[in-house]
Amino acid sequence: MTRGDPCERIRYEAGERFARGEKNPVIAKDLRVRERSAERWRRAWRQGEMDALASAGPPKRPKLSDGQYAELEKELALGPAKHGWEDQRCTVARIRAVIA
Repeated sequence: MTRGDPCERIRYEAGERFARGEKNPVIAKDLRVRERSAERWRRAWRQGEMDALASAGPPKRPKLSDGQYAELEKELALGPAKHGWEDQRCTVARIRAVIA
């Protein structure tokens, strides 16, 4: 699993329930997903069982390299005041500004 991917955990739970013979509508309702998702997962599960439900990773390449990500973590740990803001609120807009 990738970084504790909650979506992957849900797909694996659905796979266990497919193996027990439970119906898609029941699984979808219990897992709070769309019935179409349960149908799609069941098709994948039939072809490759639990391996077919594994995460394929992020849908696109990350915009930051590992080194840039590490540097960003260091900068964010310094806090908003270090980057010129008067209060200590950490907002998405401020994180974007630090990235830029």
